[in-house]
Amino acid sequence: MTDETAPIPVPPSIDRVLRQFRSLGREEKMQALLSYAKKLEPLPDRYAAIDRTNFTIPECQTRVDIFPEYRDGKLHFFADVNIRQSPTIAAFLSILFSAINGQPPETTLAIPSDFVRTMMENIGLGARETGLSAMVTRVKRYATEAERYAA
Repeated sequence: MTDETAPIPVPPSIDRVLRQFRSLGREEKMQALLSYAKKLEPLPDRYAAIDRTNFTIPECQTRVDIFPEYRDGKLHFFADVNIRQSPTIAAFLSILFSAINGQPPETTLAIPSDFVRTMMENIGLGARETGLSAMVTRVKRYATEAERYAA
């Protein structure tokens, strides 16, 4: 008999990011965040003129819109956020997307519940945890919808 409550293993792409951030000190984390902020993929033009109501993350203090794409069994996310005004948010999204873009929905659904806390630990961004957690919840919702679509 199998134990259906066993935790889902953390996919390698997510585990790699978590291990990296666990090993960094406060200053190193800040430098890594600045580097990642610059790597956030630009929003494709095809999203510029659409109604963003269903893509905005209202829990975030900063205006953030997350757009999912599902093709060939893989998810890809894009975000619209002002990188100059919110480099930390852009960095977090860049890190998150680097772990889940091009992966099947199961990878996104396996993001551990302490992902945000692990990423932001010791850098004084506790006030951002609600918004960051809402972003992770949103990408997980999109992954659930993609799995349903594929079934």
